[in-house]
Amino acid sequence: MTFYRKHYIPLESSPELFTELIHKIGVSPGLEFHDVLSLEDDDLMAMLPRPVYALILVFPTSEEYESHVVAADKDASEYDRGGGHESAVWYKQTINNACGLYAILHAISNGKARDYIAPTSVMSDLLARCAPLNPSDRALIIEDSQELETSYKETALQGDSDVPEDPEAEVDFHYICFVKSHVDGHLYQLDGDRKGPIDCGKIEEADDLLSPQALDVVRGFIASIGRSVGFSLLALCPSSG
Repeated sequence: MTFYRKHYIPLESSPELFTELIHKIGVSPGLEFHDVLSLEDDDLMAMLPRPVYALILVFPTSEEYESHVVAADKDASEYDRGGGHESAVWYKQTINNACGLYAILHAISNGKARDYIAPTSVMSDLLARCAPLNPSDRALIIEDSQELETSYKETALQGDSDVPEDPEAEVDFHYICFVKSHVDGHLYQLDGDRKGPIDCGKIEEADDLLSPQALDVVRGFIASIGRSVGFSLLALCPSSG
């Protein structure tokens, strides 16, 4: 069982709350989250502002999913890169029930979304301090950031969904993030509960996260854990306002 030094209440899967949180920690109003209403309907996907810089997938966990992760990570080594020697910035999750926060951090720490982080903000400070470190030391920076914790809790308490009053209670859903690397142009699956970033292959320079290749990866992930319902998807996009 994973030992957690801190416990947060879960964050509701809401584009409004996700957007509020990133703005609180220093991301420009030029970025916002939107619901992705379909992975198959071209007309619905066409409603999203482009380019899409990241996708955050929330899904129900199950014994089948846990078995899938164990099997997939069986031969993988623990990720230990830092100091600028990495293609995707990855954060190891060490705060219980905060997978939504880690997905957000992954979304705004990678790709062109980084260009929207305001100088001298909470997020710019976190990114600058975390970048040189290995995952274990990086995790402590996230855990110890009082500004990040305060912004997160203020936002999470606004959700409409029923969430456990006890932060140590187990929840049955999980968030992961898909980003396009600003270093090598590859698509990465980023999940703080895994052993490290998962390279899903290179996508074309002009393509974003709604390109056919990227969407095939997301659909493939959904199929791999045997679920066809209960998913929701958020896209990080330029502001439509």
